[in-house]
Amino acid sequence: MKLFIASDLHGSAKYCRMMLEAAERERAGKIVLLGDILYHGPRNPLPDGYAPAEVAELLGAYKDRIVCVRGNCDCEVDQMVLPFPITADYALICADGIDIYLSHGHREVPPMPESAVYITGHTHVPLIEKQGYLHLNPGSVSLPKEASERGYIVYENRTFTFKTLDGREYKQVTV
Repeated sequence: MKLFIASDLHGSAKYCRMMLEAAERERAGKIVLLGDILYHGPRNPLPDGYAPAEVAELLGAYKDRIVCVRGNCDCEVDQMVLPFPITADYALICADGIDIYLSHGHREVPPMPESAVYITGHTHVPLIEKQGYLHLNPGSVSLPKEASERGYIVYENRTFTFKTLDGREYKQVTV
C-alpha cells in the first residue's frame, strides 16, 4: 500500500493543487490528510491562494482516496462542505504489519505500542523522532515554519520518505 501523507493546507487552493499534483505523481493509493484543511486559524497568516471553497472542491474529486483526521482549525461547518469525514481526532491504518496511528497532533498522545508509528501535523515542522514509538510529522503544505520547506511523506514497503512539494527527497526512515 502506498500512502501520500500531508498536513496543514489551511485553505490554500494554490498549495492544495500542488499537493494533489504531487499525490498523482507519487501514484499513491490513499491520500492521508492530518487536519487543518480549510481555515487558516487566528495565529496563522493567510496563506497564498487562500480559497477554502476551492480547496473543498479540489479535494472532493479525491474523496474516495482520502483518509483525514480533524485538526484544531477544522470545525463542523468544514464537514458540511467536505465530502469525506474529518470528524475523528485519531485514525489507524494497518499496512505491511505496521500500525500507523494518525492525529493532527494537538491532542494528547494515546497509549501507543513501541512498534507503532505515530504521524501528526500541527507544528508545521517536519519531524522524525523515536520515543518508544516512531513519531513523524510531514510539516505543512502551505505554511511551513522554522525554515522548513513545504512537504509531505510517502509511505511504501515499510519506508517513510520525506519530500518537498516539488518531489525532492530529503529524509527517509525504514521500520
